[in-house]
Amino acid sequence: MKTACIDEIKEWLRLNLTAEKYVHSLGTAEAARAIAKKCGYDEEKAYFAGLVHDCAKNLSHEELLALIERAPFELQEGETCNGKILHAPAGAVFAREKFEIEDEEILSAVRWHTLGRVGMTDLEKIIFLADKIEPETRGRETYEERLKSLDIPGGLENEILACYSYTIKSLVDRQLKICSQTIEVYNYLLSFAK
Repeated sequence: MKTACIDEIKEWLRLNLTAEKYVHSLGTAEAARAIAKKCGYDEEKAYFAGLVHDCAKNLSHEELLALIERAPFELQEGETCNGKILHAPAGAVFAREKFEIEDEEILSAVRWHTLGRVGMTDLEKIIFLADKIEPETRGRETYEERLKSLDIPGGLENEILACYSYTIKSLVDRQLKICSQTIEVYNYLLSFAK
């Protein structure tokens, strides 16, 4: 990734996201880099994907729907079951159009960072987890604990499973709808749990 490109994207995010979401984006990028290092993945690519993962977060509901209409991929049922996660598939379209990102792996990581999917790629897993544990808005202590657990074989998958467990419990406690895809991914990950 070109530094100028990253600097331009950071400036756009600073101007177009809330202050908290901007800090979260920077934290996710750094967490993605750290997770990638632990997993032997391209650290700079992970950083870049983490940086842009929430690029559509502050767009209006109408803007998100318009982006989704232009998506070059077919949306799955779960991607539209909750208005709070529309920014993920819309963000993949936005990142392609606004930032001219053509790397399909990065775009896919942006698309799946909230909901996840069965058979996630390494980068999708990294961004999914980085979004949930980044230290700037989620807490440094939890971040450090989660990073240490990545040293254990199967650690990445176990941490993602823990995220799904927390999400499902939270949705049940608040009596909110659980997307069938969330249950599907949770059950899939259970088969790999150690």
